[in-house]
Amino acid sequence: MTIWKTFEQGRGFLEVGGPVVAVLLVMSIFALAVVLLKLHQFRRCRVRDRRPVDEALRLHRLGDSVQALKVLDRTPNPVASVMALAIRGRRRRDLDAVAVREEVARVAADGLFMLRAWLRPLEVIASLAPLMGLFGTVLGMIEAFRQLEQAGARVDPSILSGGIWEALLTTAVGLAVAIPTVVALNWFEHVVDAVANDMECSLAGVFAPDIASEAVDADVARIPENAPSHGSA
Repeated sequence: MTIWKTFEQGRGFLEVGGPVVAVLLVMSIFALAVVLLKLHQFRRCRVRDRRPVDEALRLHRLGDSVQALKVLDRTPNPVASVMALAIRGRRRRDLDAVAVREEVARVAADGLFMLRAWLRPLEVIASLAPLMGLFGTVLGMIEAFRQLEQAGARVDPSILSGGIWEALLTTAVGLAVAIPTVVALNWFEHVVDAVANDMECSLAGVFAPDIASEAVDADVARIPENAPSHGSA
């Protein structure tokens, strides 16, 4: 009964709002489909799971690249895929380092492009929905004042108030579509930016030497063998 009442109310809004509300309804359905698609994609790729990447980087710097590749191959994370390609390229002595970097950069860019897919339509809907709602409001106000003019001396305040209510309905629907779309879009973009930063940091860790470990080794090497320890009297 409640579902049927909601359906009847929605159909009433659709009849009152006219084609503008119908267009906004189609836009909301499309935006919802894109949001669900991106949530499924991000969940399937485990975009926020950095543990395999950190573990693989640690193993690679310890010299166990084979085990690092096994760790990376077990996760669908796009950062792990790009990092595995970089490690394989570094292990091949017949490949130039510059060529490996270029290929890794190409694959990384392609992976980020796939993560950003369908975000532009969400951006368009988020920008266009409030304007569509405002457009419907303007059309409704024009119609309300036209009816008020046709009434002449027999002015009925309900005509104007009813027309304004119908006009403002489209603005409310436009904002109702735009607000959650903007929230979802900003969250998706934040996740993609975080993945891009993870890719950059992980690849830098693969191609660059472990400066911190080298500095510690150098400090240890400079300590004389017969140097007294701090605990000795």
